[in-house]
Amino acid sequence: MKIQKCIGLLLAAVLAGGTFTGCGDHNTVSIVNVSYDPTRELYTDYNTIFAEHWKEQTGQDVEVIQSHGGSGKQALEVANGLEADVVTLALEYDIDSLEKAGLIEDGWVDEFPDDSAPYTSTIVFLVRKDNPKHIQDWDDLVRDDVDVITPNPKTSGGARWNYLAAWAYADRKYNGDTQQTEDFVKKMYQNVLVLDSGARGATTTFVENGQGDVLVAWENEAYLSMRDNPEDYEIVNPSISILAQPSVAVVDDVVDDRGTRDVATEYLQYLYSDAAQRIAAKHYYRPTNSEILKEYADVFDLNIDLVSIQDFGGWDEAQKVHFSDGGIFDQIYEK
Repeated sequence: MKIQKCIGLLLAAVLAGGTFTGCGDHNTVSIVNVSYDPTRELYTDYNTIFAEHWKEQTGQDVEVIQSHGGSGKQALEVANGLEADVVTLALEYDIDSLEKAGLIEDGWVDEFPDDSAPYTSTIVFLVRKDNPKHIQDWDDLVRDDVDVITPNPKTSGGARWNYLAAWAYADRKYNGDTQQTEDFVKKMYQNVLVLDSGARGATTTFVENGQGDVLVAWENEAYLSMRDNPEDYEIVNPSISILAQPSVAVVDDVVDDRGTRDVATEYLQYLYSDAAQRIAAKHYYRPTNSEILKEYADVFDLNIDLVSIQDFGGWDEAQKVHFSDGGIFDQIYEK
């Protein structure tokens, strides 16, 4: 039965378009973490220190099975039966959808500190070395000579953060004039060459396939690209961006069925430990521990002007207005 379940998880991951790593045996307790695209490296490192922590605390071995893909798509797969003990997704709305599906109990956002967001990020631009198109701010992304790469807001949580950051800039530029703001964002998406389903796919399009002049990206994705290819790229911080809060939650329906609530809960709680916060920073996520964040002031621009999802009325309102079927994104992206 254990083997059959493992095969089922792997098959579900393939169908989801995500990837799984690891599969437990009878000597370990296994949990499944369904996450979004850019967290592969973060959780590879974190799983190692958590396994050591859990072994020290309980004497039990733990193995974590990972799944990665576009955040919205991952949430949909969990809702459709992909078993996850925990979800670590790109935004609160995706986890709210699992609450509405009856898989997660009400009040999950208060289960862990900082609105159950153990690390944060923001949205920046990745450009080619020496910035040949002289891209400095969102205005440059609507120029006729600039090709933009960003993923699809219908499937990617990171893409929704990208969209909202652009909207916030235009909203301030045009003093709240909705029509001018909409026209600005529409022009930006007219410059988009490829709408990949997730943030990592968009990075691949820009970095490996060489398409586009600018990648609108998670800050951590941009830094990873810089780390791997320091001679090829530069990061540009726009004048206005958004506080991106990836959220985490225990999937109550699954852990109660599998008897994994204790290990799943500790898996997420330990993300707030000093060791885990420094691993987050190592992978260019901003620690929510303010003292540890200060240690990385030479890495992150801590003075960037960040709006928040509350400036859009919260995720329910933002989803309804901008990303629901027939919402503003659908209207502006009509070809």
